[in-house]
Amino acid sequence: MDLAKAPLVLDKIHRTIVDTPNAVAIVDLSTETPVQLTYEQLNDLADRCAARLLQLGIEAGEPVAYQLPGGWEFIVLTLALWRISAVPCPLLPSLREREAAFILKSSRSRVFIVPDSFRKFDYPSMVETLRPDVPNLEHVFILNMSERNPEYSNIGGLLAKTPVSTAALQAVRAKSTTYAQLLYTSGTTGEPKGVLHTHQSLSSALLAHTRTLGLQSSDKIWIPSPLAHQTGFLYGMMVSFYIGATAIVQAVWNVDTARIAIEEFGATFVQAAMPFLADLTKNPRPPKGLRLFIATGAAIPRQLAQQARSALDCTIVGAWGSTEACLVTVGRPSDAVEKLWGTDGRVIDGMQIRIVDENGMVLPAGHEGNFQIKTPAMFLTYLHHHEWYEEGFSDDGYFDTGDLAVIDEDGYLRITGRKKDVVNRGGEKIPVVEIEDLLYQHEAIADAAVVAMPDNRLGERACLYIVVNDKFPAPALDDVRRFLANQGMAKIYWPERLETISEMPRTASGKIQKYILRNDIVEKLSHSTQNV
Repeated sequence: MDLAKAPLVLDKIHRTIVDTPNAVAIVDLSTETPVQLTYEQLNDLADRCAARLLQLGIEAGEPVAYQLPGGWEFIVLTLALWRISAVPCPLLPSLREREAAFILKSSRSRVFIVPDSFRKFDYPSMVETLRPDVPNLEHVFILNMSERNPEYSNIGGLLAKTPVSTAALQAVRAKSTTYAQLLYTSGTTGEPKGVLHTHQSLSSALLAHTRTLGLQSSDKIWIPSPLAHQTGFLYGMMVSFYIGATAIVQAVWNVDTARIAIEEFGATFVQAAMPFLADLTKNPRPPKGLRLFIATGAAIPRQLAQQARSALDCTIVGAWGSTEACLVTVGRPSDAVEKLWGTDGRVIDGMQIRIVDENGMVLPAGHEGNFQIKTPAMFLTYLHHHEWYEEGFSDDGYFDTGDLAVIDEDGYLRITGRKKDVVNRGGEKIPVVEIEDLLYQHEAIADAAVVAMPDNRLGERACLYIVVNDKFPAPALDDVRRFLANQGMAKIYWPERLETISEMPRTASGKIQKYILRNDIVEKLSHSTQNV
C-alpha cells in the first residue's frame, strides 16, 4: 500500500471499537491500582470530553495545550481533540515556567490542562506565575491526581455529563489534511520549534512502522516514554490505536513498574531511549517477556546490545527518527547481529535516505556527510515559521536532518554526530561518536559526551563529560587517555579536558543536550580566565 494513502488512525480506532469493543485499550500503571479501559469505555469517555471541549468553544484547527503525565486522561483528551478536529499540543511534564510560557504563547492556546501535582511539583502555582505573561490563556483545568478512577474522575472538569451527538461530531470530522499534532522540538541545539503534523502524515508513519515490524493487535505496546514526546505519542499510544492493541502506560520510570508491565501485563513491544534499555539490562533481575525493543536516541553500543539480548531474552534493534520526520530507519529482527548493533538500521520501505557533501552532491557508501531524507510521513510546517521549513529542504525535496552520518554498502545508517556538535581541532574533525562508543566500554564510565570547547590557538579542543559508575573510582583524564590509547585511538583525538557530572542533560528521547554542556564549559573557561 502507498504510504501516502495510509488509512487514518481515527478510522482504525473506529473499526476496533465496532469490531472488538471489549478489547483492553489502556492499562495505566501510574495509579495505585492499575486502571484498565476497554475500547468501548475509551470511546465513551472521549465523546464526553469532546462534548465539553465544544461547550468551551474550541474550534477546528485550534491548538489545545496540556501538560499531563502519561495516563488514561492524556489519551482520552487526545482522542477527544481529534474528534472535534482540534490540535493536541502536549507539553512534557518536566517543563517549567519559562518553557511552558513560551509554548503557550507560541501555540496561542486558550486552554491549559495541568495536574495539581506530579513528582512533587506544584503546577497550579506555576500557571499562576506565568499567566500574566500569557494573555491568550482563558481556561485552566486542574486534574486531581488523588482521584484517578475513571468512574469518578471528570478530568478536572473536562468531561460532560452526556456524550456529544453524532451529528455534532460529523460536522467537525477530521480530514486527512487536518492537523493532528503540534509538538515542540525538545531542543538538542537550542530554541524549540513547533512541529505540525497532519492525520495523514502520522498515519503514513504508523502504517510504515507496523508493517515493517509486523506488529499486530495481539501485541501489547509498553510506553515508558512520556506521551508528550513523539516516541510515546506516536510510537506508543498511536501505534496501539492503529493496530487495535493494548497500550500499557508507565508515567514514572523505574524498573519495578517496568517489570509489572512486562511480566504481569504481558508487554511484547517497546520503542524507547537507550537509557531505558541500559536500566533494564543492568538490573539484578531483568524482566523477561518482551519480544522486541526498538532503541532510539543513539546507536546501541555493541557491549550494551550483547548484554541486553542475553539479559532480556528479546531482540534489540536500533532506529533513527525525529519529531519532524517520524521513524525513517530501523533494524529488522531478521538482520544480522553485526548490523543491528552499532547502526541505526536501514531505510523503511517507501522512504528514501542519502548522504551528501556541503555542495549537495550525493556521496558513495562509506563516506561521512550530511544526512538527508524523503518520506511521506514528513511534517507540514513549523508553526509561525514556514521559512524555517522551506530552508530545510533541497531543491529535489530532501530534508536535511542536521545530522552527520555514514551509509554502508548494505544500506545501514550510522549517525556520527550533529553538524553543530562537531569538534574542529585546528582543521581536524574529531570523531566524537567513535570516542563516546569506546568510552562506554570503560568500566568506570556510565555515560560520556564529547563537546567542543573554545581555544585561542586551535579554534576548538575536545572536552569530555562523564558520569561515573559508582562501583568504581572516578577516572582521571590521564586514565581516559591511556584507555583510548590501548583501544588504538590516535592521540590527536584524545580529549584535552575532563568534567565529571552526576547526570547527563537529556531530551525525553534520550539524546544528550550537548549545547548545555558546551555552554557549561564556555562559562567555566570564562571564569578561569577572569581569575587569572
